Amino acid sequence: MKIIGLFILYMGKVFDRTLMYLFKPMFYECGKNVIFHPTKSELLYKNIAVGNNVYIGSGASFIVSRSKIIIGDKVLFGPNVTIRGGNHSSHIIGKFLYDYRLSDKLQSDDEMVIIDNDVWVGTGAIILKGVHIGRGSIIAAGAVVTKSVDPYSVMGGVPAKLIRQRWSLDDIKKHEEACYKEGERINLDALKSSFEL
Repeated sequence: MKIIGLFILYMGKVFDRTLMYLFKPMFYECGKNVIFHPTKSELLYKNIAVGNNVYIGSGASFIVSRSKIIIGDKVLFGPNVTIRGGNHSSHIIGKFLYDYRLSDKLQSDDEMVIIDNDVWVGTGAIILKGVHIGRGSIIAAGAVVTKSVDPYSVMGGVPAKLIRQRWSLDDIKKHEEACYKEGERINLDALKSSFEL
């Protein structure tokens, strides 16, 4: 009986992996070495652009109706991460919330979500509309990110707040020099203000 259970589990993984390759062209853009779990996730593929070397854990729910979700290179998502690029409208007097339609949405109801390179998003984190997560940041498990995140920040809580900077400016400079070409490196002067808080 144990062998049958293991075989069924293995075949489920094979089926999921096969669907992954079939679903990749459905993304708005999809880089190389992108791993996700189509049978265990809810992804609005046509509005999601994914870079290279990205892992999206099972149970992901990435939904945006009229904008985009842009994911950079070398990004890791733990299981059960939620990204919502929009809000339900609530501005019409005399109309029940249940009765709102997509055509009722305001421009401000849908905003792009951008996740830069080298970001790790922990299990069960929620990222809401208009958020830009800066390069090299870590989002703690269970965090609810409602505002943009400076590069190399560690964020956690509900709503997410800065826990600490990932490294010192000197260490960020070393990391950038090791990982990025000269024209691709982050402007460290722009980061100084967030480190002075």
